[in-house]
Amino acid sequence: MPFYDSCSLCPRLCRVDRGAGKTGFCGESDAVRVACAVLHFGEEPPITGVGGSGTVFFTGCTLRCAFCQNIQVSRGGVGAAVGVEELAGIFLDLAEAGAENVNVVTGTHFVPSILDALAIARQKGLSIPMVWNSSGYETPQTVERLADSVDIWLPDLKTLDAGLSRSLFRAPDYPERAREAILSMVRLRPQTLREGADGVSVLSRGVIVRHLVLPGRLEETRAVLRWFAENLAGRALLSLMFQYTPIPGTDPQGDFARMLRPEETESVLSMLEELGIEDGFFQEPESDGDWLPDFRRRRPFPSGRSRTVWHHAGKVPSA
Repeated sequence: MPFYDSCSLCPRLCRVDRGAGKTGFCGESDAVRVACAVLHFGEEPPITGVGGSGTVFFTGCTLRCAFCQNIQVSRGGVGAAVGVEELAGIFLDLAEAGAENVNVVTGTHFVPSILDALAIARQKGLSIPMVWNSSGYETPQTVERLADSVDIWLPDLKTLDAGLSRSLFRAPDYPERAREAILSMVRLRPQTLREGADGVSVLSRGVIVRHLVLPGRLEETRAVLRWFAENLAGRALLSLMFQYTPIPGTDPQGDFARMLRPEETESVLSMLEELGIEDGFFQEPESDGDWLPDFRRRRPFPSGRSRTVWHHAGKVPSA
């Protein structure tokens, strides 16, 4: 595809010829690779609904987050190549399994192929919404390219500190790029809720901004929350996450070697009240790392959190 020939799909603008098999920062050529597709029951309530979110995990990433819970996929190369037709089939299989939506996780470096697969799936009857689940590190051109296909934007807003994003993500421009992308997403998709199965409200259009609270970095969180309150209140939902976990094998240093303390969690919750942020969700802190996914297994997530529909290793376990 021509969009891969001199790749500029993410803000790194690597300009490598991925169509010729070369790889840029994401570590991927133009061959789409997927680790697994699951019905995920641990996403935000209006995305999870009753049927679960049809979550597709793509191999590779445009960032290098030291604390990435999906490190096997984002940096470890776990996944198998799928063609556009097969990817469309995965989307349709998720819908047939009862998914509330197709939730594309870290797909920025495969945008052209994902859109082609989505078009094929739509032609074959796919009618559930598409969720764009990303780091927030997007170019304006990529956001516009996705505008007609994405129903629900689910970006991270990790930090507004360039120094921190340089050291943790190898992307000093992350704050600028993420702010710009999120404002465009909000402009493109006003919130729309519908009543789903069993009377559960499900988001059919809109934006949910995620922020992971980092240990020892509460002022970073305060800056993010203040920006949200000033720019997105009433226009997007906030998803505040407290499940930071040191990833085995990454040798985290200082505060990053520990989980959040209870008093840090309480302090952040008080910030919500202080800043008047009411619309959104927060995920309870985890007591250990047992919830972390293992994408080498055909059931990557702990029992009860998901149901596998497709896996890179082949046949999936029975329900």
